[in-house]
Amino acid sequence: MHVKKTALIISNDDKEYWITQKQFWNWVRMGIVTQTGDQPLTGRFRGREDQMLITIAHTVLNHSTPMHTAEVLKARKIRKR
Repeated sequence: MHVKKTALIISNDDKEYWITQKQFWNWVRMGIVTQTGDQPLTGRFRGREDQMLITIAHTVLNHSTPMHTAEVLKARKIRKR
């Protein structure tokens, strides 16, 4: 199943990351992101860079390193087969 990443996050160093709306609103509630726009849903990351961590299958990843995240997801797909 493909997840639509329709919310844009801009980090402190002006890098852009696309995430799901569900994750975006969770971060807004937690105070990690401030909403700055609606079309597309846009927000500015307020915290430290180490707070952009995500967890996939009990592996903690930094969302700002997409290559690492892609490798973990690729390995997980191979394992499922």
